[in-house]
Amino acid sequence: MHRILHIRRLVLGNACRTCCSGSAGMMRAVCVDVPGGPENLLLRTVPRPQPKSGEVLIKVHATALNRADLLQRRGLYPPPPGESDIIGLEVAGTVDTLGPGVKGGWGRDDRVMALLSGGGYAEYVSVPEELLMPVPPNLTLCQAATIPEAWLTAFQLLVFIAQVKEDEVVLVHAGASGVGTAAVQLVRLLGAVPVVTAGGPEKLKMALSLGAAAGFNYKEESFAQGVHDFTGGKGANVILDCIGGCNWKQNVSSLATDGRWVLYGTMGGRAVEGELLGKLLSKRGSLLCSLLRSRSLQYKADLVKAFSQRVLPCFSDQHASLRPVIDSTFNLEDIAEAHRHMEANRNTGKIVINLIPPN
Repeated sequence: MHRILHIRRLVLGNACRTCCSGSAGMMRAVCVDVPGGPENLLLRTVPRPQPKSGEVLIKVHATALNRADLLQRRGLYPPPPGESDIIGLEVAGTVDTLGPGVKGGWGRDDRVMALLSGGGYAEYVSVPEELLMPVPPNLTLCQAATIPEAWLTAFQLLVFIAQVKEDEVVLVHAGASGVGTAAVQLVRLLGAVPVVTAGGPEKLKMALSLGAAAGFNYKEESFAQGVHDFTGGKGANVILDCIGGCNWKQNVSSLATDGRWVLYGTMGGRAVEGELLGKLLSKRGSLLCSLLRSRSLQYKADLVKAFSQRVLPCFSDQHASLRPVIDSTFNLEDIAEAHRHMEANRNTGKIVINLIPPN
């Protein structure tokens, strides 16, 4: 259920530490002068970016939160060199201005969504046209804002990294998160079998409703035992893991012989103690690691193209076989409360920030 929360308003100021320069006009954006807690997020007026060659300026209607945003706010995950230091990895909105050399046939006011390396918590953002996608006609811009980072991450992990095959069992940790809810649906689309972990019955219920074949409450039971029981002792062929350290023993136990363990986050710690290498070796297991934000523009462009061809039509086909999952919506003025909501692990699905009220 969408919960529109109006909490406290952030203070407006005059400037922001941002790489946006040479702008025509001004815009509102969320800035972080000093790394720290949600209270350090400040809403200010800053220069509007100018689209460079091959870029499209988007008027942002909505953006969405990701765990990387929390890390960047705390000073632990800086943007790649040359990218905006405004937080935000995905947006949906309308085309405002085309930069020189844009070839994709985009037009003013086209509804678009985009993967970003930064800059999403702002009224405008400039994006290489290769990272733009059209918004499916049956989706609102609020819904579309949940797709680029989470769904492209899940697609990359499953298709580019793990190379999931039909009928394989895929264990998805944090199955009710933004990436998790996308991954469950994509595993089904690929003809494989998703099973999930989550931290409560409501989150498990959501994952099961999206197509998970089984779910395990990691707070109350051994997910490794659950995977063994579900697979008849064979284990999961693929594990999508955003947790890391604290789960390694159960992950290795859950992994099938010749399985692929894909690590894309360390929410449960970075340190590992014990016989990880020996146990992984005994199963001929592969440990694969991936981050999306630091990838090259060409890699991201190839990913966006593959996703657009293989997945995007499934959001608007006659069966609407894929759907974004929204937990809650906030206004830009309430960005600090949105961060607190995510840090408390209260969300099931994506948290959306509306910059323009939806119709």
